[in-house]
Amino acid sequence: MCRHLAYLGPESAVHDILVEPPRGLYRQAWAPRLQKYGTVNADGFGVGWYAGGDPVPARYRRSGPMWADANFADLARVVRSGALLAAVRDATEAGADGEAAAAPFTSGPWLFSHNGALPGWPASLAGLAAALPAAELLALEARCDSALVWALVLHRLRAGDEPGQALADTVRDVARAAPGGRLNLLLTDGTTVIATAWGDTLWYLAGPDRRTVVASEPYDDDPLWVEVPDRTLLTATRTDVLLTPLKEPAA
Repeated sequence: MCRHLAYLGPESAVHDILVEPPRGLYRQAWAPRLQKYGTVNADGFGVGWYAGGDPVPARYRRSGPMWADANFADLARVVRSGALLAAVRDATEAGADGEAAAAPFTSGPWLFSHNGALPGWPASLAGLAAALPAAELLALEARCDSALVWALVLHRLRAGDEPGQALADTVRDVARAAPGGRLNLLLTDGTTVIATAWGDTLWYLAGPDRRTVVASEPYDDDPLWVEVPDRTLLTATRTDVLLTPLKEPAA
């Protein structure tokens, strides 16, 4: 349904991370190699990045395809960052909410993306939505499944859960409510990347230059890319990557 990527490493131009690689996210918008569901990611895109000394990320999103946005080409050329999260979107429901439904979603220091889809949406998640405070439901940026999944994760983060636990517990609850759902989640605060592989592809690259990339698929043919097993929680910094198996939810 989508492709997404998180980067931690030496400060680099956004262009060098997303556009320049031969199979970068820019190209994945129209020619992904490993995408199992959907073929073109032209229903919106977004990039969130961290500037030095500021823990709150900046964000740029559009409802159309990445390759058609001339403003993004200029922005990517001049903006530099040591941490970013970006996504290209193939919408579950075409046209739903436009730019507001494009990842990354954000709150405070966090950037978030969901690659996947939820069977039976929206009825299948009605029970989980009803358990959220009304103010948090009213604050949803969009009416899409990814926005609600983000609200569930954010609710746990605000309650004090560790990021990995927040993702793991959200995946468990949503997978129980919508069996067969695809829940590849990606979260960062600019220092750590947390992700889940649940129903779709996920890879990571830990480079010798303190560069860590977590992505739906490799953006080049570097032999250091490692595929993350399905049903896995990934936690990564610039120097370490930890993989933890995720259990199927109880019936």
